[in-house]
Amino acid sequence: MVSKLTLEYDGGGFVGWARQPGLRSVEAELQTALAKFLGGERLALTVAGRTDRGVHAWGQVVSYGHEAVDPQRLNAVLPPDVAVLTCEPRPEGFDARADAVSRTYCYRLLHRRSRSVFEHGHALWFNRDLDRDALHECAAVLPGRHDFTAFTPSETEHQHFRRHVLRAEWRERGDLLELWIEADAFLRHMNRVLVGTMLEVATGQRTLDQFTALLQGRPRSEAGAPAPARGLYLAAVSYGDE
Repeated sequence: MVSKLTLEYDGGGFVGWARQPGLRSVEAELQTALAKFLGGERLALTVAGRTDRGVHAWGQVVSYGHEAVDPQRLNAVLPPDVAVLTCEPRPEGFDARADAVSRTYCYRLLHRRSRSVFEHGHALWFNRDLDRDALHECAAVLPGRHDFTAFTPSETEHQHFRRHVLRAEWRERGDLLELWIEADAFLRHMNRVLVGTMLEVATGQRTLDQFTALLQGRPRSEAGAPAPARGLYLAAVSYGDE
């Protein structure tokens, strides 16, 4: 028996998805909630995208080996910064991580002179001059298969650094800019370093050609600093049978 659970959370109050002793994690909160309805045991959870400290989710997916639980019952015992959207049985062998064919992330950027009370903790406030056309040009070179070594920490468990980006675009809604990017998989910090480096292009600190060259497996030291975690969201996870 396997169940698939989809949830959203505000990552600001967590050390990330993964359970860590003595620290508040999304995984631990969800395990505690499930245990109240499934015999008190702490279930092993498989997550589609292991988000870092401060990263949010609109459509995180988790699988576990037990029966499905009514989302309303789970939400009644979960803290207010985590909510289960759906929980449903899946065929035996379903794995939220291994069966995913793509993941979509969104990075939110507030580009205006004054800060926003409502976007605090949920978007990067950027009050400097910015060439928005340059951001669009950076996103346009991302689709395809590239070596993203420059966009992940040098000390890493990853052994392969090539990822296939299916789509990437900046969307503008007034002062709010959003990078939407879908790929087969992502490296740790990849999206945040991409945004940080794109902002260097958009503020004249590097050229589009220099940005494009980084996609050929250049060392981490040649790319920009990661953008803050508060602007990043795991938006959705796609599966072949959907």
